[in-house]
Amino acid sequence: MSATRIPPIQCLLTFEALARLRSVTQAADELCVTSSAVSHRVKQLEQILGTKLFGRADFSLTTEGSEYLAHVREGLAILERFPSTQSAPGKRKLRLAVTPTFARAILIPRLRQFTEAYPEIDLTLQVSIPLLDVVAEDADLIVRFGTGRYADVEHVCLTRDEVTPLASPAFVREHGPFDAVDDLEGARLLRSPLEPWRTWFAAHQLDWPEPADGSQFNDIGLMCDAAAAGMGIALVRLRLGAPWLDNGALVRLYARSVPSPHAHYLCWNTGAMDRWECAAFADWLKKAVV
Repeated sequence: MSATRIPPIQCLLTFEALARLRSVTQAADELCVTSSAVSHRVKQLEQILGTKLFGRADFSLTTEGSEYLAHVREGLAILERFPSTQSAPGKRKLRLAVTPTFARAILIPRLRQFTEAYPEIDLTLQVSIPLLDVVAEDADLIVRFGTGRYADVEHVCLTRDEVTPLASPAFVREHGPFDAVDDLEGARLLRSPLEPWRTWFAAHQLDWPEPADGSQFNDIGLMCDAAAAGMGIALVRLRLGAPWLDNGALVRLYARSVPSPHAHYLCWNTGAMDRWECAAFADWLKKAVV
C-alpha cells in the first residue's frame, strides 16, 4: 500500500469506536470530539478506501466494513503494545501532577469513577507544591493552585472556594468563645502563604497586618492537621477542609465565609489535549469537581 493510501490514525480510531458503540454521540464523547467530526472522519476514511463501511442508519457494518474492522483492531492493538513493555497491553499512560490537599480532599474520593469509566488509562499521580509551581517535568497534566496567571501553559479554572477560620473543638472550649471577629485579636493564628489572613481581615473591614508570628505551613492539609491537634486557628477553604469538618476534628468559628483570591487550575502544554487520554481526563475532572 502506498503512503497516500494510509488513512489518518484519527479516522481509524473513530471508525473503531463507531463500529463498537454504534452511536455517533457516544463515539464523540469517548473521543472528546464533536458529532460532526465523527461523521467527517468516517466519510474521509470511506473516501480513502473507496468503499462503504456502514450500510444502515443503525451503523451496522457492510461486509467490507467488517473485514476492515478486524484489520484496524489488529493494527491498533499492535500500536498500543509497542514500545512500552511496562504497562498492560492496550493501556495508555497519563501522568498527573496535583497539589497534596486537593488530591486527598477532592480528587481521591472521586477518582474511582474515572478509573472505572476509563480502565484503559493507567494514571500516575505526582505531587506538586502550590504557589511554588514545583512539579515533575514529565507530567502530562498539572493541577496548580494560585491566581491563574500562567503564561507558560494553557489552563482552565477547576474550582473556586471560600475561606473561614477553623479550629479544634478543644481549642474553642479553651480559648473561646469567638462570638465576634474581633475575638481573633491576640489568638494563635496558623499561617500559610496559600491562604493569607488579610483576605479575612479585609472582608471584615479590619485594618490588621498579616500575622508575623506563629506556625507556618506550605500545605493546607498539614495546617488542618495542626489545627485539629489544637495548635491554633487556621484559615481554610471549605472544600479542602471538608474531611476535617465532616469527622468533627475541626469546627467553624463563624457562620460567614469569604471568597479566596486563589483557585485550582488544570494546566497543560500546547498539544497535550490532542491525546485523547488527556482530553478525557480533563473533561471528567471539570465535571467531577463542580
